[in-house]
Amino acid sequence: MMVRFGIFLLWLLHFLPYRLQAWIGNVLGTLLYLFSARRRRVASINLRLCFPELNEAQRSQLVRQNFIAFARSIVERGILWWSSRERIQKLIRVEGVEHFQNALGNPLILLTAHFVALDVGGSWITQHTDGVSVYSKQKNTYMQNLVLQKRARFGKQFLYSRQAGMRPVIKSLRECRPFYYFTDQDWTTKDGVFVPFFGIPAATLATLPRLVTMTNAKVVPCITRVLPEYKGYEVRFYPAWENYPTHDLIADTRRINEFIEQRVREMPEQYFWLHRRFKTRPEGEESFYK
Repeated sequence: MMVRFGIFLLWLLHFLPYRLQAWIGNVLGTLLYLFSARRRRVASINLRLCFPELNEAQRSQLVRQNFIAFARSIVERGILWWSSRERIQKLIRVEGVEHFQNALGNPLILLTAHFVALDVGGSWITQHTDGVSVYSKQKNTYMQNLVLQKRARFGKQFLYSRQAGMRPVIKSLRECRPFYYFTDQDWTTKDGVFVPFFGIPAATLATLPRLVTMTNAKVVPCITRVLPEYKGYEVRFYPAWENYPTHDLIADTRRINEFIEQRVREMPEQYFWLHRRFKTRPEGEESFYK
């Protein structure tokens, strides 16, 4: 019942002007920061590990900004789910679109990361091509079905659960459907390796170089950011990676983290620090989150 009521509120809020929705997100983020002690602690630990040069006051301020950015992404998601194509596109500025356009018609992986505006980039892509993405199953069936429906509201999209493995993704890539892909959460090292992220060994999926090898896909990074002063969003495509992959799985996976780290340094308040990014530790190391 609470989930359905929350969705109803999102639907109501999407009718409001964008600036007003963003203001509501700011208020909600401040409240979440004050009352979500567990997630506040996780974000603080992550920032202490990744930005040791910051003092306690600076980290606390960054955590607060991160909660606000996260809350805004929730409130503004109603725009992506129910607003018209025209309204969404008016809010999005696109940079480097030629890198996206030049790669279409071939196997293509759009490498992204867990910034708060991740779904904005996904929405823009689905409005311009039929693609493929993966999702993690949620406990609430109603919520999961709604998310899948809204992510596929434009064009003909193919959404596969992470638990289904990569076979359907490989098939779609070989059929030249762009794959919007993120690898920057801790899914243990079953399909990954430990490579540095901000100098900390982080369990990182090594699937990207394997997919490129199997499908001969191009890798075009795509990162979305929230613009300041309520100016909407920027979706930025970067040049296709050259000389990728190599014959070194560790180096190829490290390149992913290095790219994401560079983007995080540009807008640290917009990265998803509420996730326990360093949950899985090398053998013998204690957890950071005890």
